[in-house]
Amino acid sequence: MLKVENLRVSVGAVEVLNGVNLIIGDEETHVLLGPNACGKTTLALAILGYPAYNVTGGSIVFDGQELIGKNISERANLGIGLAYQNPPEVRGVKLRDIIRLIAGSEPWDPLVEPEERLATPFLERVGLNAGSFLTRDINLGFSGGEKKRSELAQVFAMRAKLMLLDEPDSGVDIDSVKLIGTEIGRAAEELGSSVLVITHHRHILQYLEPDVAHIMYDGRIIISGEPREIISKIEKEGYERYAREILGGQREWTR
Repeated sequence: MLKVENLRVSVGAVEVLNGVNLIIGDEETHVLLGPNACGKTTLALAILGYPAYNVTGGSIVFDGQELIGKNISERANLGIGLAYQNPPEVRGVKLRDIIRLIAGSEPWDPLVEPEERLATPFLERVGLNAGSFLTRDINLGFSGGEKKRSELAQVFAMRAKLMLLDEPDSGVDIDSVKLIGTEIGRAAEELGSSVLVITHHRHILQYLEPDVAHIMYDGRIIISGEPREIISKIEKEGYERYAREILGGQREWTR
């Protein structure tokens, strides 16, 4: 589904990614862990094609197509969906209508459809009461957890082939983590999607059961492997010590 090779990305004059290698197979769920400011979000935004993230080397192949040179709209139309770490507020656009547009329908017209039936199931799936949220502007006045659920509802409506989920569990309570993790896994199975979850915490992973875990450190992925083993090492040693252990005996790391 996704093959990233030797990817180098700069933001302004600063190189943030310096040789990332990542392969995600069809219908696989991967988790990307790492300390703050190590490049995790940069990788997600580079895959989606944000202009501020300048690819200076390497390749990103999605579903057999090279993404370098394609804009965000083209990549989204290929089936890449992103749930943002910090979703923006959008005044004047109803959550109901953006979900309908993402799903390929028109904004709700009560003369055509007396009761809204398309966006409602997506909201209810992520635990948002349709009666309360259908008519609200996107993320306006939402709590942190409500924003995360809103983002997921939009990605699910898109029926994305590849879901990039940037910290879907941050700033939410334990009940929300369980619901979010369970629904991500369920949607991925129903849609046959591949998933890359970026997170700092292990709690959501018990509901997702990822196939592979990766650790990013200093702008590159330094190890990939069985999630339980990797997470156990992180919890025991922390990122800094574990990274030194991995990199200590290597002159140059390659995946």
